[in-house]
Amino acid sequence: MSESDGQEPEGLPCVLSEEVTELLMDKSLPGDVFGAIVAATVVINETRGEVPGSTASAKWPQQRRIPLGADGSLGIAEYVIVADADPPHIVLTRIQLY
Repeated sequence: MSESDGQEPEGLPCVLSEEVTELLMDKSLPGDVFGAIVAATVVINETRGEVPGSTASAKWPQQRRIPLGADGSLGIAEYVIVADADPPHIVLTRIQLY
C-alpha cells in the first residue's frame, strides 16, 4: 500500500535497541511478556508511534511510553519516534517490567 493510492500511509518500521533484543532472547522471559512486547511493536508500527494512551516526555515529545499487558500489568515500553531520519523509523529503546 502506498500513500499515492489514497489508502492510509504505511506504518513506520519499529526497530529494537540492543537492550530490548537481549531481553527478547532471554529464554526465561515469560511467554505473556514476550507476546506483549511483540504486540506493542505491531501497534507502534501501525500507528506510526501515535499509540492511543501513550504518554510523551515534556522535554522530548518524540519519546513515548506505553503500558504492557492488561492495564499495564506487565510493565512499560519506551520508544522514540525518529521522524526526521532517512528513512523515518521508531526505536523501541527500553522495557521496564514489573
